[in-house]
Amino acid sequence: MPLALLALAIGAFGIGTTEFVIMGLLPEVAADFQVSIPTAGFLVTGYALGVVLGAPLMTLLGTRVTRKRMLMLLMGLFIVGNLVSALAPVFGVMLAGRVIASLAHGAFFGIGSVVAADLVAPQKKAGAIAMMFTGLTVANVVGVPLGTYIGQSAGWRTTFVIVALLGVIGLLGVAKLIPEQPKPEGVRIRHELAAFRNAQVLLAMAMTVLGFGGVFAAITYITPMMTEIAGYSASSVTWLLVLFGLGMVGGNLVGGRFADRHLMPMLYVSLGALAVVLGLFTVTAHNKVAAAVTIVLIGALGFATVPPLQKRVLDQAAGAPTLASAVNIGAFNLGNALSAWLGGLVIAAGLGYTAPNWVGAVLAASALVLAVVSSLLERRTSGAAGGSVVGSTPEPVAATARH
Repeated sequence: MPLALLALAIGAFGIGTTEFVIMGLLPEVAADFQVSIPTAGFLVTGYALGVVLGAPLMTLLGTRVTRKRMLMLLMGLFIVGNLVSALAPVFGVMLAGRVIASLAHGAFFGIGSVVAADLVAPQKKAGAIAMMFTGLTVANVVGVPLGTYIGQSAGWRTTFVIVALLGVIGLLGVAKLIPEQPKPEGVRIRHELAAFRNAQVLLAMAMTVLGFGGVFAAITYITPMMTEIAGYSASSVTWLLVLFGLGMVGGNLVGGRFADRHLMPMLYVSLGALAVVLGLFTVTAHNKVAAAVTIVLIGALGFATVPPLQKRVLDQAAGAPTLASAVNIGAFNLGNALSAWLGGLVIAAGLGYTAPNWVGAVLAASALVLAVVSSLLERRTSGAAGGSVVGSTPEPVAATARH
């Protein structure tokens, strides 16, 4: 794997830290601004919606400059957003800072996925994408737990200052390690948008929304769930987030490895198992050991879907991958926003802190149904294409149909 992938992983590490660290700091932020936990949850929802909006907007703006320059500009925006959050005098300003930082998220991973895939041979593309996302998963092993610990001991504002410094390191990494590439030529908005007329692209994005949304339904409210239900102390949440991050690292690497060879079966297994585990979390959350094991499994199964889903979109939108790739990153965060909102609703309705787990299980199961529908549709299309050649041996379908 090229060294340039390290630069993308460094940027992903900073972005992953700021995205996930807020879950461990919701009680501290809520207390500081004197808002409820569900209201503080809007910091998760707002960030996710910002990714959804920023992914296509920033990607289209990025067609005017080289991909390396755009990645550097995105890291600069990320730094500014985290500094605004760190210095926010009121809740609304902090929410605005979260949205500013989030605008860089989708385009960075979307453009970064294209850059990573272009750096390696075709049969290693999913592995290269997984390497970039390793920065995001390692953030949950190191950055998020450390940020949670610092936020609980030295104040949550200190955490966001440190996250801004991570953004500076990411910016320097991109500047130093990413090779110069010419500005994309011949890119037209109409051409990029054409990919969204492909039903398989839309189905893959819907799987992304529902599948990864299932993870966030549970993890957004992990702190109150573990402290109020499982009986952990607030300081123990740091180590639980480490376990979640370790699961993410393992799931991401396994998903990247098998997505290059057995993409759709990998999705069937990971989404089905994720739905089951999330449903069981409503029970295991009442026991410390069982809850810890379940958190590892949620991280592993959730992130096992990331490389195959991202590669699925890149394959199906091969003629115009940049915008589709970025929008799919937005789809991950649309799922985050939807599930965080739904999780807050069931808590506010008095159903308890474990109720979001049922929300997550239903979302993951729905993603599995869409995966089956996508595969059946692809087989029908492939069969029609093969059957149209009369009196000759059918040609193999496109590489994307073999997954």
